[in-house]
Formats: sequence, structure tokens, C-alpha cells
Amino acid sequence: MRERPDAPSDHQPPRHRPVRHALATRIHAARHPAPGKGFWAALGPGLITGASDDDPSGIATYSQAGAAFGYALCWVMLFCYPLMCAIQEISARIGRVSGTGIAGNIREHYPRGLLYFIVGLLMMANIINLGADLGAMADAVRLLIGGPTWLYVPGFAIGCVVLEVFSSYARYVHILKWTCAVLFAYVAVVLVVQVPWGVVAYHTLVPSFSLSTEYVTTVVAVLGTTITPYCFFWQSSSEAEDTRTDPKAQSLIAAPRQAPAAMQRIRFDTYLGMGYSNLISLFIIIATAATLHAHGVTDIQTSAQAAEALRPIAGVFTFALFAIGIVGIGLLAVPVLAGSCAYALGEALGWPTGLGRLPQDARAFYATIAVSTLIGSGFNFVGIDPIKALFWSAVLNGVVAVPLMVVMMVMAMAPKVMGAFVLPRPLWAMGWLCTTTMAAAVVIMFVTW
Repeated sequence: MRERPDAPSDHQPPRHRPVRHALATRIHAARHPAPGKGFWAALGPGLITGASDDDPSGIATYSQAGAAFGYALCWVMLFCYPLMCAIQEISARIGRVSGTGIAGNIREHYPRGLLYFIVGLLMMANIINLGADLGAMADAVRLLIGGPTWLYVPGFAIGCVVLEVFSSYARYVHILKWTCAVLFAYVAVVLVVQVPWGVVAYHTLVPSFSLSTEYVTTVVAVLGTTITPYCFFWQSSSEAEDTRTDPKAQSLIAAPRQAPAAMQRIRFDTYLGMGYSNLISLFIIIATAATLHAHGVTDIQTSAQAAEALRPIAGVFTFALFAIGIVGIGLLAVPVLAGSCAYALGEALGWPTGLGRLPQDARAFYATIAVSTLIGSGFNFVGIDPIKALFWSAVLNGVVAVPLMVVMMVMAMAPKVMGAFVLPRPLWAMGWLCTTTMAAAVVIMFVTW
């Protein structure tokens, strides 16, 4: 059994929560290192959230974009970056200021019907995504070493659940942060193939447009994969988790003197994490454009198909790097998807939540992680088409993203939630621009559908 700080009572004031001092000190050191240990050690929720956004399902979407349109969609990643930064920073601020995640704040301040609608759709989309990601990881391992997919799917599911439930919080955060490094496999892929960098730079800086259904649908799919609800819930709840597990951290409403340092850290963590995420997404598009599209392979439906198609074109080494990246990032994304389900449902129903709690102190929270992961893995054994599953996941994410973002924007400007820490005007404007962009993307998705 892992050690964690004692679970705080929901009725205790933040500054008097019982904490096991030795473990809390280690947690604080892991999340807030002393100066001189480097910026890598200082990163946390923003980096993990950004990297998990490039999950195997996302890799499939970016691979399809590169295979179908070459470098023409590189501009989308540059366009997405400030929007991602804005909405994820807003998510983080809500958690850090209030000491409660998004679902907990909706429960406290807004109608329950809205809460259950958002959380219900989020869980459906996440569970479908979990199944698709576990299936993609299993397919990647099968391509690498052979063996039965049916064995790898439950193996990955059980392994992820055990790690998330029984690792200490400090160790778990450490593992997740270093797992992010596996995405460098896609940088390596690009470095071993020939890329016309002048063409890439042009298409990254100069947007190109087409009214063809396939082009518009792919742009919408990239937007929907990049700006997704589970990332909002995970980062907000991760920030709130710090106020429970770190003896020196409190909600900013309770300890406003901590605000300057906390906001600076959130901004740095989020901007770098989202930059890392979008840079890797761009490299995946470039890699598949330089190999698959250049050789006439334009129809890629899954990340495993993209890896397999690379083998005869770019060689075994490139294929292996691509496949290893799918497995590695899946080990990060699956716990984040399941964890965001548990945070959202637990906060919505008023359960004790948090990865910093002992399993016996948050049974329902950890049961949600286990059950959602195992249900997702079960989709791989009931004959559900993974392509159709991902399509419906995208639809559900689109349906929940827009009202959720509207609620987040209203919440982030409400003194009853944020106290004196409502959004500054530039961030407010970028947040609404992101919300409007996603609303337009969802409308386009349904029109083209």
C-alpha cells in the first residue's frame, strides 16, 4: 500500500489540513523544487496535460492530416497554440485559486442538470478514447514484437490502473513527467527522413484553405483533438490537488500572498507544456507528410496503421520509433483519461477525490479509475469499429467542449468563484476567442457530417 497524506476533511479550513509531514515534504520537493534544479523539475500539470493531449488517438488524427494533405495543415498547430495556452491556463487558475476542480465548482455554483450533462458526456467520450488508446498500444506492441492483441489490451489496462492506484503521489507525478519524454521519438523520426524545411516553414506560417469536405473535416478533427475537455478537468484538478498535498500551498482565495509565484508557475508550466504538445503534433504531421503522403499513402485511420505504413517507406528504425512513441505516450494518456473521469465524477457527486489520498480514503474515486479503464478495454473485444468509436468520441467531445468552455469563462470571471483573481482582460479575450473557435468547429463538424 502506498503512503499518502491523510485525506483532508471537506469541512476543514485549508490551512489546518492534516498532512504527514515527511511525505508532504517529498511531494513539495517533487512539485516545487529549489532554484538551481532546472526548469524540467519545476514542470507539473501543464506539461503532463500537454503531453497527454498527444495520445494514440491524437497521433492517428495528426498522421491522417499529414498523410492526406502533406504539409498543408502545419499552420493549424501554430494557430492552436495561443488558444490552447489560454484555455488551459484558465483551467489551471480555477483549480489553484479555488482549491477545487471544475466539476466541484460547477456543483457548488451552477445548476446540477448542467453538471450532470457535462460530466456524463465527458465520461462517455473518455471511456471510448480509453478503449481506442489501449487498442492502439496493443496493436503497436504486436507490430513490434508479435503476439496476441487480446493479451496486451488487458495487460496495459491493469498495469495503468495498478500504477495509478498504488504508486505514491510524488512517485506517480515523477513517472508521468518523465513519460512525456517519449514523445521525442517523433522528433527523431523527422530527423531520419528527408524534409523540405522551407516548404514546412511556409505552410506553418501561411495558412492555406480549402472548402473540400475532407479538408474542413480534418481541420475540425485536429482542433477537436488538440483542445479537448478531459485536459481541462485534469489540469484544474491537478492544481487543486497541490493545495491538498503540499503543506505550503493553499487555495489563493485563502492565501492571496501566494498568488504572484503561483500564477507565474502556472503560466510557465502551461505555456511550455502546450508548446511541447503542439511541437510534437507538428512533427507527427511533418513525419507522415514526408513519408506517407510523399509516397501516395493518403488514407490512415489509426496510429498503428501509420506506423505499419512507415516500415516499407522509411525503414524499420523509423517504424520502430513511431510505434514505441504510441506505446509510451499511451502509458501517460490512459491514466490521465481515467483520472479526469474520476476527478469529474467524484467532484460532481461530492466524493473524496485525489491521487494524494490513500485508496481506503477515496474508494469510489479509485474505483472509477479502475472501472472506466476496464470498460474502455472491453470495447476492444465486442466488435466495435475503432474508427467509428473515435468518430463518436470526437462528436461527444465537441458537444461537451463548447458549453463547458462557456461555463469556465463565466466561472473564471465570477468573484464568487475566483474572489479577487478573476481573469485579466487579455486572457479573458483569448479564452473567448478559443471558445468561439471551438463553437465554429463543432458547427462545421455537424454540417459536414
